[in-house]
Amino acid sequence: MAEPYCKSYYAATANPVAPFARLEGDLDVDVAIIGGGFTGVSTALGLAEKGVSVALLEANLIGWGASSRNGGQITGSLSGDRAMLKQFRRVLGDGVDDFVWNLRWRGHEIIRNRVEKYGIACDLKFGHMHAAFKPSHVGELEEMHRLALAHGMGDEVELVRGDAVRDIVDTDLYVAGLVNRRNMHVHSLNLCLGEADAARSLGARIFADTRVQDIRHGRRVELMTNGGRVRADKVLLAGNASHRLARGRLAGLLFPATLGIITTEPLSEEMARRLNPQDLAVYDTRFVLDYYRLTADRRLLFGSGTNYTGRESGSVERELRPALEKTFPQLKGIGIDFAWQGQDGITINRIPQFGRLSDNVFYAQGYSGHGVATSHIVGEIMTSALTGNPREFDIFASARHWRLPVGRFLGNQALAIGMWYFQQREKFR
Repeated sequence: MAEPYCKSYYAATANPVAPFARLEGDLDVDVAIIGGGFTGVSTALGLAEKGVSVALLEANLIGWGASSRNGGQITGSLSGDRAMLKQFRRVLGDGVDDFVWNLRWRGHEIIRNRVEKYGIACDLKFGHMHAAFKPSHVGELEEMHRLALAHGMGDEVELVRGDAVRDIVDTDLYVAGLVNRRNMHVHSLNLCLGEADAARSLGARIFADTRVQDIRHGRRVELMTNGGRVRADKVLLAGNASHRLARGRLAGLLFPATLGIITTEPLSEEMARRLNPQDLAVYDTRFVLDYYRLTADRRLLFGSGTNYTGRESGSVERELRPALEKTFPQLKGIGIDFAWQGQDGITINRIPQFGRLSDNVFYAQGYSGHGVATSHIVGEIMTSALTGNPREFDIFASARHWRLPVGRFLGNQALAIGMWYFQQREKFR
């Protein structure tokens, strides 16, 4: 039985979409995808656009996992960028700098084009600020500003300092901010559902409440589910933090980190305009950061304090309200209408993980908190790989990843200790 969506703002305001049925019986396709979040759905849509016969199998509901539980921010803060520059230089040489820079914005273009092409109603908005928490953090904003100017983004970015920050967001926490008009924010679940519906309209077979219980490798792969069987020439595992398949081969590579988000009651138009007059998404420069934005109906959606132990919070509202009220004291005592949590897939070096379990069974996972944009990039790369052009897949698959030789529980404890170390070190920079 499929689990319902968590009680999030996204689920409460989801667009009505015709239900996605459970698989019953046998099915033959060119490509089968396991996982109905952004990675799976984006890949399914890309394949359907190319006329490939594709089936997507989701154990719960489309977008049930992190794709409907995130902050909805689409930014150029690419996870693992420094590690990519170092590792991919072996393959790309001097071309690595442009490759990684273009990756930052590639997901934006894919999402923007699909929203326009398929008329997806997902509250897509433009504008974001990366906010410096301390004077010592300003240097990283200056460096990104310099890079943006060097790449012709002068009309899209602005570095603001001191009192000018308060004109953009009504808090005294920040000493500087990098405003970026190319970055976006979105109603995540409506984007995912809209893309799934678009894929279905092009012939993709999209199934919910369809749990893959076993993968039988061979020239044609067989996926055994709770309602039937799928035979496919190629298979993609796109479950990120949620799937439990291929544990032996994928053990020790990916660890779930728990995120929490709250959403306030609707603000008055005057209060919303006062807090965030340019309607930007915001996150700060700390290692474990706060992130927030206004929804289409003028609620403040606020996330904070990722938990790297993998354990769930006892009360998301109780844990996050102090951070919200510290950021915006004028909202002290505000009603919280939604509070939920989800899981990111964290990789040690922050580079997304691509690979094969066999010649025709692929996997892609590990977006380390930047999944909305990254998953769409991954979907495009996997679409190419699954249709005979594995060049970019091979670049990512060449990356060296840390594998912790322990189970998920001990791995998460080690990860939490590492994150604690970096948080402590941050206090002195």
